[in-house]
Amino acid sequence: MKPQEAPLITGYALACVVVFILLFITGFQSEAIMRAGFIPARFATEVVAPPGTMVPAFLTPLTSAFLHGGWLHLTFNMIMLLFIGRQLEAPLGGKAMAALLLAGAYAGALAQWAADPASMIPMIGASGAISAVLAVYALIFSRTQTSALGPIPAHWVRAIWLAVAWIGLQLLLGFAGGGGFGAVAIWAHVGGFLAGLLLARPLLRWRFGAR
Repeated sequence: MKPQEAPLITGYALACVVVFILLFITGFQSEAIMRAGFIPARFATEVVAPPGTMVPAFLTPLTSAFLHGGWLHLTFNMIMLLFIGRQLEAPLGGKAMAALLLAGAYAGALAQWAADPASMIPMIGASGAISAVLAVYALIFSRTQTSALGPIPAHWVRAIWLAVAWIGLQLLLGFAGGGGFGAVAIWAHVGGFLAGLLLARPLLRWRFGAR
């Protein structure tokens, strides 16, 4: 697939890479994470901010989705985003894809906040948005054959297995980087994935009408 056939996903991935490289070269990565990362405690208590400008709290679920903690984190997320996201953008369209990415980012942040609203640890990365994309792919477009599990339909079983695999891979990356469970915002992945599951069919109706 050519980049012009999936301009939104390609542009988002390129923006993430450019932001990471610029922050890495200038040495402002840690400061950017503190000022633009999603910090749950900012919504619950009065956080003592460092001197300078902080991104408004309600925008940090979005700005944090452009920040990554290291080359491994960035590379893995971008591979997943480009491989699956570019396959979805053509059938879904740019507007529906943008809504899915935005919903995934905010749903991931909401789930992370609900899990630990007093946390002062910044959450960063495109994983919430990517999780939403993965859910749509698993629920609608994946051709992998999966059997129903009791009353659970086969397409939902496929989606659940993909969610488990996605979170498991993220955990492995966290341990490989030396951060363990604390390096991976597990609930952000869960929240983004649930958002994708809920939005999959509404987005298709938006794109193709009542068919």
